[in-house]
Amino acid sequence: MRKLLHLAVAALLTCGIITWQSGDVRAGEGYGKQKVVYHINYDDPKAQAGALRNIQNHINAVGKENLDLKVVLHGNGLALPLEPEYLEKTRNMKHGNADVNMTAKIDGLKQQGVSFNVCDNTLKGRKISYTEHLYDVSKKDIVPSGVAELAKLQAQGYTYIKP
Repeated sequence: MRKLLHLAVAALLTCGIITWQSGDVRAGEGYGKQKVVYHINYDDPKAQAGALRNIQNHINAVGKENLDLKVVLHGNGLALPLEPEYLEKTRNMKHGNADVNMTAKIDGLKQQGVSFNVCDNTLKGRKISYTEHLYDVSKKDIVPSGVAELAKLQAQGYTYIKP
């Protein structure tokens, strides 16, 4: 009887330890503060939606309060905020991916502190007006060069991610 009681107590303690170790993981636990730049220069709508999911998962894991996250868009990456009805007014763009679903994802990320930086070289080269053709892009979002911005952010300690 005594041996059975010891086994029961040991089992309960083991379960308690396992439950404690695998319990709810809180956002940010074990990650600390992070500075991250995501690089998008492709126009595939599924790949871009996947990148936005990666960003949301990153926020969920680390916590928005622990994350300084930027997305740099250049080249074909400008398809992300390009409104579909303006596609034919641009030069060398195959997709305009800013449909209702994509803009909702962009809005949700922006509300969590994510900033989207848009390459001015691409705007000029592709004849894209950020005020007319792109969803929710303002002057403060424009950077002179997407690739130069990536290099600058990496020099400032941002971790580079290409989803």
